[in-house]
Amino acid sequence: MRPRTMMVMPPRTFEQQFGSEERDLLASVADLVTASPAADFDIDDSALAGVEVLLTSWGCPPITVDLLDRMPKLQAIVHAAGSARALVPGEAYSRGIQVTTAADLNAIPVAEFTLAATIFAGKRALPLAEQNRREPTGWENSFADQTLSNYRRTIGVVGFSRIGRRFVELLRVLDAGDVLVFDPVAEPREVAAAGATLAPLDDVLARAEILSLHAPLLPSTEQMIGARELALLPTGATLINTARGGIVDHEALLAECRTGRIDAILDVTDPEPLPVGHPLLKLPNVTVTPHIAGSLGGETKRLAVFAIDAIRHYGATGVLPEALSAEKGKVSA
Repeated sequence: MRPRTMMVMPPRTFEQQFGSEERDLLASVADLVTASPAADFDIDDSALAGVEVLLTSWGCPPITVDLLDRMPKLQAIVHAAGSARALVPGEAYSRGIQVTTAADLNAIPVAEFTLAATIFAGKRALPLAEQNRREPTGWENSFADQTLSNYRRTIGVVGFSRIGRRFVELLRVLDAGDVLVFDPVAEPREVAAAGATLAPLDDVLARAEILSLHAPLLPSTEQMIGARELALLPTGATLINTARGGIVDHEALLAECRTGRIDAILDVTDPEPLPVGHPLLKLPNVTVTPHIAGSLGGETKRLAVFAIDAIRHYGATGVLPEALSAEKGKVSA
């Protein structure tokens, strides 16, 4: 069975994710409504009426209940990107529509980026590179600095999400010290199996020489890392944020980093991007990258292959692999 499939995503996204090989594979497993994707849902009802599978990606407009009414045969939504939280309404799950996303695969480059940031943080590579640009120094100046090390570092992780879990597992390549995780809903045994220890937030903060954030942005997590929490970090610690900018109080972070007491590596900010001339952009101990940790370039094809395989599996079995529940869809990160 090749399910009747409609693609909805910006043309630029489709061209990025689906090369000639991926397009041929997609055409072999799906009966496509059109050879090219629609950019939005401003589509004639006659075309929507027969759609069984929606294939979406970044930039797809939110799916509304009214839209679901216009697609009475819709049985599956395959999102070739990360979280579907803002895309799929709860009504879709209650109608029995299966939903799956490539969020697990999108976690791979984020975890890899965070590992690289952690290694750089242990050596203070980025602040020292900035300093070296102004005042070049030799190896002998750093040799005796006991703080420049990735050996037995205590690493804190806030959020045992799919990315947080993968990051913890990657830390096994380092000869690190304790890895402490804060997550109010994580199971201690699962955290231990990944190579870490579940601990209260204040304990994680007080011991973390490197703190990495992987929590979703929810009302309960907005600005959860504020002045009090930052003050608990040991002097010389580095905060890494590849999750969401809104998790951190940026005014409090600016105040701490201005003193030079802690460093920060931020791939996400609030707002994003930061305005030109923002004080955080001027600090030598703060590195801000333009939200590059997630899937980019050729990495996005990994997500396209996942989506194609999901449609193939659905066509053969009527079941989407790794289908989300309504609750999981709300907190997917």
